[in-house]
Amino acid sequence: MLDIQIDQATLEDCDIITEFNIRLAQETESKSLDQKLVRAGVVESLSNTRGCQYYVARYQSNVIGQVMYTREWSDWRNGEFWWFQSVYVHPDYRRQGVFQRLSQHIENLAQSNSDVVGLRLYVEKENGRAQSTYQELGFKLPGYHVMEKMLER
Repeated sequence: MLDIQIDQATLEDCDIITEFNIRLAQETESKSLDQKLVRAGVVESLSNTRGCQYYVARYQSNVIGQVMYTREWSDWRNGEFWWFQSVYVHPDYRRQGVFQRLSQHIENLAQSNSDVVGLRLYVEKENGRAQSTYQELGFKLPGYHVMEKMLER
């Protein structure tokens, strides 16, 4: 396993997170994202006003992976779910425990916060490799489908 460090992301990490998010959309959904729009969204996420947090994995001072979590309130459970989003590991470092370390860090934070009742994430239906990784880390299919309706902006 690589000797990596997990840190809360800062504005100094904005450019690499933006790059990773653009790569993520292209790799997983064949979507080309607008760099300026993504960067503005990352800056907003890093401002700590949206209830989300980015964490990065560093190897030899370079960011090699990332995860953001967002918070969802569950009235049924009187607690929060933390959603893993923008999960990305640079291709040169995949299958080396990078996401496992990021995931464990977030889970430890969640365990220390009594308001958090669970962790969730999105995964593409066709991404069997990611699904396998998530299942190895204890994630299960909850029986829900995610649906969305995009607003024209």
